[in-house]
Amino acid sequence: MYSRLLRLILLVAAFGWGISILGVILPWPTATAGLNGLGAGPIPSDPMLDYWMRMAGGGFSMVGAIFAAILIKPRKYAVLLPLMACLSIAEGIILLVSGLRLGLPAFPFWGDTSFCIGTGVGILLVYRRAQREQEQDSRPAAGADPAKSSLV
Repeated sequence: MYSRLLRLILLVAAFGWGISILGVILPWPTATAGLNGLGAGPIPSDPMLDYWMRMAGGGFSMVGAIFAAILIKPRKYAVLLPLMACLSIAEGIILLVSGLRLGLPAFPFWGDTSFCIGTGVGILLVYRRAQREQEQDSRPAAGADPAKSSLV
């Protein structure tokens, strides 16, 4: 049960962070129209803003790729779970403080904040239980190969 829940949280994290790849690949007018739909005001065409959008999109996409790697190869990357969870929580706190300080409207500010804090806390609450669950399930039976078990 905990292993499945951890997989779901990792899938949500990988997708939620990874969707930022759109900020890298979409043309500037399309990307800014999308940002307008998320509550941003008019965004002027500016090479520096274009660069920063792609820099942020690339960085956030790489965070999503790390979550995807943990999901795909859990034994290899499970050691990263607590770090990635704590970094997600830290980003959520940064978003919370910034959004409140700037007086941003609830959409999408609360969604972004909840996503970061929720996935981080979810991982911290579940990953050790999933690990114990896997250890219990993977106790080698006669003739079983223990190398074929995984964390998630």
